[in-house]
Amino acid sequence: MNKKFGEMSLQELWQLFPIFLVEHNTAWTKWYEEEKNAILATVPSKSIKRINHIGSTAILRIWAKNIVDILLEVNNKSDLDIIKGILINNGWLCMNTTENRITLNKGYTEQGFAKKVFHLHIRITGDNDELFFRDYLNKHEEIAKEYETLKLSLWKKFEHDRDGYTNAKTDFIKKCTDLAKCEYRNRY
Repeated sequence: MNKKFGEMSLQELWQLFPIFLVEHNTAWTKWYEEEKNAILATVPSKSIKRINHIGSTAILRIWAKNIVDILLEVNNKSDLDIIKGILINNGWLCMNTTENRITLNKGYTEQGFAKKVFHLHIRITGDNDELFFRDYLNKHEEIAKEYETLKLSLWKKFEHDRDGYTNAKTDFIKKCTDLAKCEYRNRY
């Protein structure tokens, strides 16, 4: 495909970047640490409240998309745009921007996925349900395996429909996150 990202339809992007799952890879933690250090070396530390590895690659022993998700919590709204600008100037691509959230990615090429792929979720401190979900599944291995089974059952059905794949997991994620918030009150 010779089109630039901005010229591609959502369907073309989903064809180029399908949903695919792989067995848990212990290297994901190292990828996260390397990318975290690169971000911290680039972004003013006064703007950052906390940075964490989130998503399925942060859940032990389950299959996941080969994409490392990072949650970067900032102090306020003005920090969102400052950090976005800095990271875009350092090779990150903007996937989505809302009033209180920015999502960037790295490792998406016009030929498909690079070897290392990252999603960076920049949010104002406290917008961090993913931390509850991650910790709950890491503590409750049987529930993590249920989540893995759900993901595997959805993979081929939604291989070229990222929104459908995400939406089909929403109820499970919300239920576990709510349970985690009860179990881990005041943790985050």
